[in-house]
Amino acid sequence: MRTVSVGLTDVGRKRTVNEDAMFRDDRMGFYVVADGVGGRSKGEIASQETVEQLRMWMRDRESELDRLVTACEGGDPDAVWDIRRLLENGVQSACWMIFGMAELDPEMRGMSTTCSALLIRAGYAFAAHVGDSRVYRMRQRSVLQLTEDHTLINYKLKHGLMTPEEAARAPGKNLITRAVGHRDYVQVDTADLDVAPGDRFLLCSDGLHRYLHDDQEVVELIGDDTIQTSAHAAIALANQRGGKDNITAIVIEVRPG
Repeated sequence: MRTVSVGLTDVGRKRTVNEDAMFRDDRMGFYVVADGVGGRSKGEIASQETVEQLRMWMRDRESELDRLVTACEGGDPDAVWDIRRLLENGVQSACWMIFGMAELDPEMRGMSTTCSALLIRAGYAFAAHVGDSRVYRMRQRSVLQLTEDHTLINYKLKHGLMTPEEAARAPGKNLITRAVGHRDYVQVDTADLDVAPGDRFLLCSDGLHRYLHDDQEVVELIGDDTIQTSAHAAIALANQRGGKDNITAIVIEVRPG
C-alpha cells in the first residue's frame, strides 16, 4: 500500500497570526498537525519547532523504522509496540526541546502546542497525540476518531462530572490539559489500527473540528471527492461557520501499492 495526501492551513477570519503547523511525507507515510496553544507567547514557534523536531526525528531513525516495519510485516507483535514507542519518544524529544527553548528565552516562556502525528506503514496506522488536534479514519463511510481530546471538558465528561448537555453549553471548550512544551515531559497517547486500501484519514486542528457537528460531516468532507477538493472544502467549511481560529487539514488516501 502507499499513501497520497493534501495539506492546507489557513489563518481563519479572526486571527492575524497562524499558529498552526503541519508536515506530510507520502514516501515515509508520516504526517503531523500541531496547533500553538492560544493565549501563550510564541505559539507559532512551538508548533513549527515541534513539527520540525518530529521531521528530523523520523528522518534520523529511518533505518530503524524500516527494520521495525519489516519485522511488523513478518508478524512480530513486539515490532508494533516498538513503532508506537518510536513515535512517542519523538514527541517527548520535541517537548523537551520546546521547554528548553522557553527556559532560555523569556519571550518564549510558556509557549506550547498540541501535536497529532500519524505514521501509515506495514498495514497499520500508528498515532501519537497530545492536546486537542484530531486524527480520524474513514472506511466505507464509517468514521473512527483515533485520538482523544485532552481538554478539561472532555475530562469532566469521561469522569461523569458533566453531562453532554452541560458540555455543549460550557465555556472554555479549548482549555487543554496536556501540551507539548508546557513542561519538560508530557504524557503521550499512542494507538495503532489496521489500514486497508480505500481508507482515508483526516488530521486537523480544532479550528476545523470545533465546527463539525458529527461524524457524518467528516464523511461529507472527505468521503466522495478528490482529496484536493476535500482539503479545500474543510478549510471553506470552518471559515463559513465563523473561522474563529487557525484551520489546518491534512487529507490522506491509502491506495494499493
